[in-house]
Amino acid sequence: MQGHQPHLPDSPRVTLPADRLDPATRRRLSGPGLRTFFTITEKWGLSAKGQRILLGSVAESTFHNWKAGKHGALSYDQLERISLVLGIHKALTLLFTEEETGQTWLHQPNGEAMFGGKSPLERMQAGSMDDLYRVRRYLDAWRGSWN
Repeated sequence: MQGHQPHLPDSPRVTLPADRLDPATRRRLSGPGLRTFFTITEKWGLSAKGQRILLGSVAESTFHNWKAGKHGALSYDQLERISLVLGIHKALTLLFTEEETGQTWLHQPNGEAMFGGKSPLERMQAGSMDDLYRVRRYLDAWRGSWN
């Protein structure tokens, strides 16, 4: 069909409300998002520096304020990063029946080309949002889901 573009599952759907650019919406999502992010990344054994990188290399003072619950509306990009971490955590939970096994996979060097012998967590901590997307896509493809 001319002019028809097929929808290819080239990236996971990050679920943020349609009004995600609205400061009130971002403010409403920021607190719960940060609390969940910190819970997950602490389970993953990430240091403050590692957590800061996943959040987009935020300043140390900003990070400590966020940990203390002092925050305004996070940026759309920061909320997207948090959403990707939540999606990765969900995929690990669905793929591995035991949390420890998922943790091992996350920390263990991986021979797949996209990881280049590094662990998935190291790939995520390269700092780019694309690195988070790549790990999320990998896990979603592994479990046969794109949503």
